[in-house]
Amino acid sequence: MAVDFNTSVEKLTSVGQVTARRLKHLGISTAEDLLYYFPFRYDDYSKVFLVKNLTPGEQATVKIKIELLDSRRSFRKKTFITESLVSDESGSIKVIWFNQKYISKVLHIGDEVYLSGKVALDKAGVYLANPTYENVKKEITTHTARLVPIYPVTSNLTQKQIRFLVSYVLPLAEKVDEWLPPAIISDQKFMRLDEAIAAIHFPKNLTDQKQALKRLKFNELFLLQLQVLQTKNQMQAASRTPIEFKENRIKEFVGSLPFDLTDDQRKVSWQIIQDMSLPKPMNRLLQGDVGAGKTVVAAMVAFNCVLNGYQVVLMAPTEVLAKQHFLTLQKIFGTKLRIGLLSRSQKAYASEITGAIQVTKAKLLSLIKKGEVDLVIGTHALIQDDVFLPKIGLVVIDEQHRFGVAQRKILKEKSQDNELPHFLSMTATPIPRSLYLTLYGDLDISVIKQMPKDRKPIVTKLVTEENRGKAYEFILKNIKAGRQAFVICPLIDPSDKLGVKAVTEEYEKLNQEVFPTLKIGLLHGKLPAKEKDKVMQEFSDGKLAIIVSTSVVEVGVDVPNATVMMIEGAERFGLAQLHQFRGRVGRSHHQSFCFLFTDQKSPKVIERLKVMTNSNDGFVIAEKDLEFRGAGQVYGIRQSGYFEQLNLASFYDVELIELAKKHADRVLSNDPNLKNHSKLAQKLQSLTSAIHFE
Repeated sequence: MAVDFNTSVEKLTSVGQVTARRLKHLGISTAEDLLYYFPFRYDDYSKVFLVKNLTPGEQATVKIKIELLDSRRSFRKKTFITESLVSDESGSIKVIWFNQKYISKVLHIGDEVYLSGKVALDKAGVYLANPTYENVKKEITTHTARLVPIYPVTSNLTQKQIRFLVSYVLPLAEKVDEWLPPAIISDQKFMRLDEAIAAIHFPKNLTDQKQALKRLKFNELFLLQLQVLQTKNQMQAASRTPIEFKENRIKEFVGSLPFDLTDDQRKVSWQIIQDMSLPKPMNRLLQGDVGAGKTVVAAMVAFNCVLNGYQVVLMAPTEVLAKQHFLTLQKIFGTKLRIGLLSRSQKAYASEITGAIQVTKAKLLSLIKKGEVDLVIGTHALIQDDVFLPKIGLVVIDEQHRFGVAQRKILKEKSQDNELPHFLSMTATPIPRSLYLTLYGDLDISVIKQMPKDRKPIVTKLVTEENRGKAYEFILKNIKAGRQAFVICPLIDPSDKLGVKAVTEEYEKLNQEVFPTLKIGLLHGKLPAKEKDKVMQEFSDGKLAIIVSTSVVEVGVDVPNATVMMIEGAERFGLAQLHQFRGRVGRSHHQSFCFLFTDQKSPKVIERLKVMTNSNDGFVIAEKDLEFRGAGQVYGIRQSGYFEQLNLASFYDVELIELAKKHADRVLSNDPNLKNHSKLAQKLQSLTSAIHFE
């Protein structure tokens, strides 16, 4: 069967409906998706060893002949065991496979194969444990005797399945359009795109892999820089009606708040209000730690906008966060504003006349269209075709993908006055200012560094295995005093992509062994949205003492009573990510604590984690994170906020970011509308139209 980019995975060789469903859980629906499903690391089996040179504990490849092969069940555990004796010219070695019944059907005495796996040692001597095998007659190996790609998979898919399918569609790489300008490829001596895609999956050697990775990272960063510059150019060319500062009403609003604003909050509010009083659209980033009071600043400038007769849109990345904003802003505004909540599963409306009520989608859309909703809160649902916003003055974007030219155009077209609204982006991601200026030159930056006066600095402790019991006792003491705790688990097994296995095991351990008398909730990526909301609501209402969560779940709900953050495997997280987890506590006058659990004793690991125990300043931590991880980080983790559209690259790739910026500047200076770069324009268009918001 002929395979093209749009061929559904169901139609590929050896893919049935069940496997297709599992692939779709990984975001793989077509042959093209497989082509761009990149490995996150490699096992180096490229060196072929003689049997006599094998060392226990190492990963190795041998080229051998099968001398004996036998299968049986173990007497005690009923485990299915296949044992083999294999040899080369230097000697022989035992091989053991556990629970792989098919081995005895596909391998036979006399076969010559490559075996790649771990060299183990028991009382009987050295043996190979569960090695991958491949016939030596194969012209090019896929699973052995090479740098073997390892992909993110779920527990129901194997590495062999993914590698087989990727190798099956890999010839399509030759048909991929080369959209990067030839001058850049030549200047930087980059691999061609088809070569890079082939080499990232199945590199000939480490140099080949590094060159492929560099080219593919550059692709992402270059497109990002083009978006930045296009947005900047669009905003500079646009004009809009100034929004007047309603001084008396804003002073009344600030005076009605049950707390005093910090000096930083006052300063950035004034920066934003001044920006919006100019005859051009604002494009500003508000950066501040979790709990620093960004939402109150956004509320103040939103109120000023509404007083000028405009509507305000607040977009959140998840339904949980959208609902949290709806509840928080209801408390802040009381009956001053009419507020709507619109997401896939939630529609609500609050006004002086109705109070807070659930409404149908049709009713809410009608109220928004008639201008009877001052502040519309929601997710990506707000930029869908059936949402009409007659007079948008301000769009506030909370921790999302960057809002590109295409999305701005959509909102402009929804407005009756056909003016670009003001844009205020908020982030708690503590990224060094220098990197923001490089990555997001289109944004003016306001920073809140001060925390509210009643907040006590969070006490952070590093907990080694020998002190685990003492930490548990301390946590229990806090919970018995009426407080609550978060527990964060890392992704440990690459096959457990959503962290379900790790977090479930931690939940069961805490529930059954450590805190059997406490009510504990569980959150992970496979839970339905309604179940997640239910767990978070119970935690927010104080019905649960502890919530155990994966690192990939955005906990988002503001729970002032939560005063303990416990992070398992802390060494597996970046400092900036640890700081964001820590920011989920410390939101009240109660003293809060963060415990970083680690079983690592490496001086480098301890030194890095001690940055957290010594500082609560997100900006200091971000700079240190950059120092420790540097620009040489091989793969970017899935990143929150603005960087989520990066797959391989990350904001630690400083040199590549600078390089991408230089070339993007050069291209747009000579060809602002990309008329002479049609393939590049097409690629950029497909990227911006594909960006989603949830």
